[in-house]
Amino acid sequence: MTIDNAGSLLRERHGRTLLQFLKFGLVGGSGVLVNMVVAIIMNKLNGGPAHSQDILFGFPGTAYNFRFTSLVWVGAFLVANLWNFQLNRSWTFRSAKHATWFSEFWPFLAVGSAAAAAGLFIKLAMTNPTSPFFLPEPYFHGGDGAGLQSREYWAHLITIVVTTPINFVINKVWTFRAVRSHRTRESAGDPGEQADFHQD
Repeated sequence: MTIDNAGSLLRERHGRTLLQFLKFGLVGGSGVLVNMVVAIIMNKLNGGPAHSQDILFGFPGTAYNFRFTSLVWVGAFLVANLWNFQLNRSWTFRSAKHATWFSEFWPFLAVGSAAAAAGLFIKLAMTNPTSPFFLPEPYFHGGDGAGLQSREYWAHLITIVVTTPINFVINKVWTFRAVRSHRTRESAGDPGEQADFHQD
């Protein structure tokens, strides 16, 4: 392989990664909408964001508890995770021809769950008055009439934005690895693999 060919392959790979990241971002944007809609619906069903800090149950032997805001985070994540997975599988990474649905879904869910677990702590830090990261008044409010200044919704949105790049990197190198290995074989010059790939 010549230096020119190596440089061309490197530029192509970086270009493909950038395109995937942009697509991942668009999918993530639609996932944010899905996530926020689920969060709003769940909060509305519970009487509004003013009740987001309601305690659902305590953890025995500790001062910690599970609040409604945490349930909203988990519920909205599960719905948005499924939405994002299907779009990323069929459009961003186009891996449907190279791996089974479940073989990719479980890693995608695992990655999302790890990011969601980290995100839960971030969201709680922004909604807990004793936290140094608490979203302060007068810019944010916790009542039902807060509207666009709702602390609950802003904390939810900011947390999604923070965890999205982590999701992309791990999903690219782990969850959708079947496409990467397929393209590696193609660049190595396997005619059969090239013929199959160019049918996409």
